[in-house]
Amino acid sequence: MPHIRHELIIGAPVEKVYNAIAGQEGLSAWWTPDAQAKPEPESVARFPFGPEYFKEMEIMELKPNEAVKWVCIAGANEWLDTTISFKLLPGDKDALLNAHPELADQLQQLTNTDNITLLIFQHDNWQEYTPMFSECNYTWGRFLRSLKRFCETGKGRPWPNQHRVE
Repeated sequence: MPHIRHELIIGAPVEKVYNAIAGQEGLSAWWTPDAQAKPEPESVARFPFGPEYFKEMEIMELKPNEAVKWVCIAGANEWLDTTISFKLLPGDKDALLNAHPELADQLQQLTNTDNITLLIFQHDNWQEYTPMFSECNYTWGRFLRSLKRFCETGKGRPWPNQHRVE
């Protein structure tokens, strides 16, 4: 089964990143403006992308400042039963560099090196490699950049502007 993986360093405290991925206000700021989400396990979050298309995620796990996990229960057929998880690892520049030397370039380019967070993103259980899988992999990268931007500057680039050149 194919899986999407991304790792990124966010120059913000873990609490700020957690709030951005767990609550409606944060999700609306970096993913889709009309997100409807309550940070409660087993609740259903709804993410509209225009007037006729949406995704719904059952919230499977919420560990404050550590992890968020969803399973897709409505949306495009290829998304159904896929799981999306966000794992958060707080630290300082040296500790994260020692544990994750592959992130050296990201760490060197940070302007804020205090209270930084490593976000490990996974979108698992795709049935096969398809054009939609490829497009979603790319677009998740754009949305995760929007999340980083939101956490670091207060302004994300949610849908429908995630592909615009900055």
